[in-house]
Amino acid sequence: MPVTLVSILKGRSSGEKRALMAAVQGAIADTLKLPPQDRNLRLSVHDAEEWLLPEGKSDRYVLVEIALFAGRTPETKGGLYAAIVAALEGLGVDRGDVFIRVIEQPRENFGIRGGQRADLVQLGYEVKV
Repeated sequence: MPVTLVSILKGRSSGEKRALMAAVQGAIADTLKLPPQDRNLRLSVHDAEEWLLPEGKSDRYVLVEIALFAGRTPETKGGLYAAIVAALEGLGVDRGDVFIRVIEQPRENFGIRGGQRADLVQLGYEVKV
């Protein structure tokens, strides 16, 4: 179960925010072959004075941080990055304004479905894709 944080600067409409979240979540679910209900995504919106963006980035910059179970192949992660960038590009975000960070952790580091260790739970999907 990925836990995703999408960070942006203020200035986008409610519709744009929902579209950004849906685009990122859709790319994650499609690439990692997750069931639709397996989602946990937050949007963090910042004032310009609260965030020192990398040099040369625009006010449309998007930072996507995904904590997930360890086990995906480098090829799957590469496909995930490409899918997220393509989805955001479809919303008018320049490819150069997207930064993605994946934080992999062992399944036992996640407490899910009522506080159970994730390594002891049948997930209903394959992690090693």
